[in-house]
Amino acid sequence: MATTTPASRLEDQWRDILAVHARTMCEIDRALHPHGLGASDFEVLDILVAETVTEPGEHCRVQNIADRVHLSQSALSRLIGRLEKDGLVERTVCQEDRRGVWVALTPKGRALHAEVLPLQRAVLARMLQG
Repeated sequence: MATTTPASRLEDQWRDILAVHARTMCEIDRALHPHGLGASDFEVLDILVAETVTEPGEHCRVQNIADRVHLSQSALSRLIGRLEKDGLVERTVCQEDRRGVWVALTPKGRALHAEVLPLQRAVLARMLQG
């Protein structure tokens, strides 16, 4: 009979967290797929909505997004490229620092976010409450 140690309890808790995360991401993907979005796509739109506080067209630095999503820099760049191709965001180069890239929601991106927000929040409520 195996003895439960503090380390094994931590490992079990960690695996439980990962399992909840994986199931929740899959459910969000399923809910948003008919709208042409995945969970990571939505997360970037959601961050842009939260970061754009006053005027449409205000920009968020890509690095600010990278600090908040669980994607590599290259995966985030590809995701933003897809969102841009779909007309949901627009990218510009920072004039003060040519290395910086800014991203802004388009009106289409803002409208799609508003449309699917209740779907994503319903999945979160179902998966994370109780």
